[in-house]
Amino acid sequence: MHLRLFINIDHVATIRQARRALEPDPVQAAALCEDAGADGITAHLREDRRHIQDLDVDRLKATLRTPFNLELACTDEMVAIAERLAPHHVTFVPERREEITTEGGLDVTREPERLEAAVRRLKAAGIATSFFIDPVPMMVERSHWMGADAVELHTGRYAERPDDDRSLRALHDAARQAAALGLAVHAGHGLTTANVGAVAAIPEIEELNIGHTIVSNAIYVGIAAAVRTMRAAMDAGRPT
Repeated sequence: MHLRLFINIDHVATIRQARRALEPDPVQAAALCEDAGADGITAHLREDRRHIQDLDVDRLKATLRTPFNLELACTDEMVAIAERLAPHHVTFVPERREEITTEGGLDVTREPERLEAAVRRLKAAGIATSFFIDPVPMMVERSHWMGADAVELHTGRYAERPDDDRSLRALHDAARQAAALGLAVHAGHGLTTANVGAVAAIPEIEELNIGHTIVSNAIYVGIAAAVRTMRAAMDAGRPT
């Protein structure tokens, strides 16, 4: 199975918003990522619009040649935006105003009726849905109950301590459980070329969402080269 690489371009917009300038343009960066072999583009439209802006997601939807994964909080405003944009995929993520980046997986046991209603609305619009969750059996099972098409496993704990076998084993177990339930399995958060191999080797995982390290490495080598380097690191870890 080909392991898809989706590039999260949020931090291109973070650099732009530091000056409230016109550049760097995340939409232009997305096009360069596609040229370099990215299988899709991910962007998180936050409620406080700290990086990606509404105009960015409109332009992305209009210009991308690969699938668009829109990350958002489960609010009426955001679900309505997703219905209007009709991206290929919507990933529901937790969101707190004070956090620097998403710090953990979505607790799908909180306000399940709201999540289920959002999933139904997006399914009616022909939009696939995913929950960004910690690799915990209950979270995987509840995601299935609520009708998600996929789960994205939060790899942050593994990325912080890649030598801890327990965190990698949790990802293996959650991926196997999700696939057995018929869910597509994605993963991401904190992955770099140094640690991505072990996650890429998990056979049930179909897609990785990677952003910060791509933007960081692009400062040194350029974004196209950063994407190609990540693609090579993923392929090296993938079973043939």
